Amino acid sequence: MTQPPPPPPNQPPQQGGFGPPQPQQPDLNKAPAQPPQPGYGYPQAPQQQPPAPQQPQAPQPPQPAYGYPQTAPQTPPPPPTGAPQTPPPPMGAPQAPPGYGYPGQQPGPYGQPAQPPTQPGYGYPGQQPGYGYQPPTVPMQPQSAGGGGKFNAQVAIIVAAVVAIALIIGGGVWYASSSGDDDKDTTASSSGGTGGGDEKGGTGGSGGGTSKGSEKVPANTSAKVAFQIPAPAVRDKQIDSVEGSWLTDAVYAKAGVNEITGYDPDSGAKKWTLPLTGQTCAGSDQVGAGGIAVVLTEERKRNAQGDHESCTEVTAFNVGTGKAVWTKDIAASGTKVAFGEVSISGTTVAVGGGYNGGAAFDLTSGKVLWQPKVGECEDAGYAGGEQLVAVRRCGSLDDERYEIQLLNPKTGAVKWSYKLPAGIDNAKVISTKPVVVGVDSADITASGATDVFSLDDSGKLLYKIGLEDGKYNHRCEIGKYDGCKGVVVGNGKLYVPTREHDGSGEFSRTNEIVAFDLATGKPSGVRIDAGDGYTIFPLRMDGGNVLAYKEGPYDKGDQVVSADGASGKETLLLETPATDSVQSAVSSMVPTSAELLYGNGRLFMGKDLISKPYSADQKVYTAIGFTAQ
Repeated sequence: MTQPPPPPPNQPPQQGGFGPPQPQQPDLNKAPAQPPQPGYGYPQAPQQQPPAPQQPQAPQPPQPAYGYPQTAPQTPPPPPTGAPQTPPPPMGAPQAPPGYGYPGQQPGPYGQPAQPPTQPGYGYPGQQPGYGYQPPTVPMQPQSAGGGGKFNAQVAIIVAAVVAIALIIGGGVWYASSSGDDDKDTTASSSGGTGGGDEKGGTGGSGGGTSKGSEKVPANTSAKVAFQIPAPAVRDKQIDSVEGSWLTDAVYAKAGVNEITGYDPDSGAKKWTLPLTGQTCAGSDQVGAGGIAVVLTEERKRNAQGDHESCTEVTAFNVGTGKAVWTKDIAASGTKVAFGEVSISGTTVAVGGGYNGGAAFDLTSGKVLWQPKVGECEDAGYAGGEQLVAVRRCGSLDDERYEIQLLNPKTGAVKWSYKLPAGIDNAKVISTKPVVVGVDSADITASGATDVFSLDDSGKLLYKIGLEDGKYNHRCEIGKYDGCKGVVVGNGKLYVPTREHDGSGEFSRTNEIVAFDLATGKPSGVRIDAGDGYTIFPLRMDGGNVLAYKEGPYDKGDQVVSADGASGKETLLLETPATDSVQSAVSSMVPTSAELLYGNGRLFMGKDLISKPYSADQKVYTAIGFTAQ
């Protein structure tokens, strides 16, 4: 069928990585993503293995990532040792059920054989057992992140022939907290939650049960635009950082250029403005005790040429009043240390993300609590929330090795350590309780995490779950160590969205959220469908529920839903207006890159980078807020 002309296309996902922000500009000529083969986004159902070729010339299988043991091509189950190898099937051919020692098996006790494989359910990929195995993979081109299906049918036909080129050149969270055993939690999330278990990695993360969420269904789920925050003027060819947003019951705070402004979340009226030393580099995902959040800024304002300054200043501020509580920096050998991330756990503020180690401050006083020494190894970054977890980095730039450590937030003492296998890249913490870590196990990918390591309360590996590149729509920024967008942990499960694929209607797109058991790596059977014409993206946990954002088709509004973490049943919480003006305003705020906060019937979408508009009459906003009527 023919569809009306589209609104402006989505802004492409920005590139991640520590350092100066990269340009983020809307691509007015962006083609829609290439429709994949039927079932794309779903791992395929098992099929019969074709007969082996006669007199084969055995090709060399792809080499696994450095640091993983060599594996044989997937064949029908061979004897444990000494069996001749058969060549792998042609590219794209169905795979035979794996044999002993291959993905899909239960990891047994250390040094013991794994349990026989079990067949995964339809719609899920084969699973990978714990560290020690790496299946052969076929190199894939990076693909642009999914960003909704609001496009014109005629445009889709015209650009079909050039989608492959577009793919090649294309792009390609919240913690609640309690500190650990040594510090009672008083931290709420920046999404407006009120305590330990409501956010990513919250209560229930290591168990099988669920608890009801705190988000209630509004009397009327149809939302209205509460306010829009116009973007400040930006000089030609410059990109300014406005990273950071926080939400409480009484205030929505958003970073601007060299300042943070607090707004009434219902009306948008300005409540306060806090001047900063320079542009923001990062902000805490949490609002801590006493309503205190933390922001990392450049040490001075940029010059007329827009040159970036070092991110050395750490400022704690009261979200309710806009008053600065303290501003600190750390010096090493007489030079201020630059950081890239900041996180809160209990009453401890941890800063990291650079190449000079990290540091920790007291939330209310700014007192330096501890500062790890820099040598062969240093703390690369931290993730806060219910526990404080460090990503420790060792070795040279061309031979980096990572270790995950659970810390005492007040002293920095190490409670346990887990060494990630050699050869991995781009390590980051997805959840702090339970501790779940994502890595790229071969080349750096568009998603930033092709493998997920689930650890138990003592720091031992439970399972390694494979998220094959190109099949899922999560995003873990390169060079960042604190969390990922689009992958959340709760109820003892890992929830992740699949990539977009064909829906049932003409030119319709859709996807779903699938879940994996953290203890076994098996598909849990939970499936949260976006619905035809919609795409779904998990935001955070709300008790035992998955809070998710759904981008609608061209003639529908976007939605926030609460999905039962055990059954997948969805409850609508909010739906935005379907007007052209609203569609245009939100089109550049793609979930994989935008700051999305939801709480108490309010949705806020914000940018972290801004640039000069393409034309003088183009309206650009740093944030837009919706409230349920």
